[in-house]
Amino acid sequence: MKIVIVGCGKVGSSIANELNSEGHNITVIDVRRQAVSKLSESLDVMGIEGNGVEYGTLSEAEAETADLVIAATARDEVNLYTCLMAKTIGAKHTIARVRKPEYTNDLHRVKDLLGLSTSINPEQTAANEISQLLRFSGSLEVDSFSRGAAELIKVMISEDSSIVDKAISRIDILKGKVRICIVERGDEIFIPNGDFVIRAGDKISILARSDIAEKFFRKINVNIGKCRDVIILGGSKTSYYLAKRLMKAGANVKIIERNPERCAELSEALHDATIIRGDCMDQDLLLSEGIEHVDGVVALMDYDEENILISLYSKGVSRAKVITKVNNEYFDNIINQLNLEFVINPKKIAGEYIARYIRAMQNSFGSNVETLYRLNEGKVEALEFRARSSSRILGTRLMDLNLKNDLQVICISRRGKIILPVGSDCIYEGDSVVVITKHKGLSDLDDILSRR
Repeated sequence: MKIVIVGCGKVGSSIANELNSEGHNITVIDVRRQAVSKLSESLDVMGIEGNGVEYGTLSEAEAETADLVIAATARDEVNLYTCLMAKTIGAKHTIARVRKPEYTNDLHRVKDLLGLSTSINPEQTAANEISQLLRFSGSLEVDSFSRGAAELIKVMISEDSSIVDKAISRIDILKGKVRICIVERGDEIFIPNGDFVIRAGDKISILARSDIAEKFFRKINVNIGKCRDVIILGGSKTSYYLAKRLMKAGANVKIIERNPERCAELSEALHDATIIRGDCMDQDLLLSEGIEHVDGVVALMDYDEENILISLYSKGVSRAKVITKVNNEYFDNIINQLNLEFVINPKKIAGEYIARYIRAMQNSFGSNVETLYRLNEGKVEALEFRARSSSRILGTRLMDLNLKNDLQVICISRRGKIILPVGSDCIYEGDSVVVITKHKGLSDLDDILSRR
């Protein structure tokens, strides 16, 4: 696809990097010459110095023939106007970065008037990801498929689990409602068959409905629980969106923020949350607010260094699930050496979200990938396809298909019903099909077949 990205900041750069890796034709625009040069040279894409709201700049980027224009500057108003201008001159689709809650809440009222295909709110998207992790407090990772009807949940298997030293086919509590899709053992990644034996210390990813997943984890002695008491460090926009989601799910939320004006704003917007004015780095304050006893701690301050340090402290004084926001990718090597299990990068999440949306758009351009997650540090991909009438695999039992190695069909969604398929099941037109694989670059459901 031909894509124009306006804004070369952290969000725009993350989106450009994600889309460029998938082979799209990218042009980036920014008023800052240095930002344009740095991004265009690092990704080998076309760069234009100029104001993306201006007709001349958009025309120079050939936005009138673009499949998509993404406005990702730091200002919501600029992004919305850029999308309106791009749509006016002929761009097929537009996406605006919109951060302010007052705009986000009412955007649906003017979406069609502005010609927006969708909007992206990095802070809200990050909050959604964090709330997923807190909803299953014992999980290592949570991803959703079939519009949330099925979830892929990663957990650690302890020595006292009832499935240790058992082959997957002999775990009778699965009963066709839970699928063990991925097993991570040290540096090795497995897409297991029925003969695979689970060991203590394995990290397994299971696919199931969320309610069934909770029952399954209880039966195998994995503490998956929910975070009912959460402390959020920092009063950012992400904190606001996260608090709203957590309170809606019944959690008790405290937000600690040093800025008195921001505390007043949060108190007005979040009536049921406890807003505390104070320094998030003050250990005595944290202890007095009960950090030792809460289920979840989320570090969302402005500075990555503070988030990292206070997360390490929190892990030392409590058994809470600690989630750390880190925006600077240069810290990745350092973080890998620290005992931080749950690190969130809102800018990167925004890029991945946009990439998933574009894959859905590409259904009309030849691809039928609706959702894609890169798992286990990119070593495994989980893809959701829509089965079309032209597919060669329709109506054939899975056991009779010559599927590629290191690949499993793990879920079929048919008219709202979730099926965890066995060998005798078939795929039919209109089905949503989830596949787990180590192979990269699958763009069509028929790509799951081996060429041998």
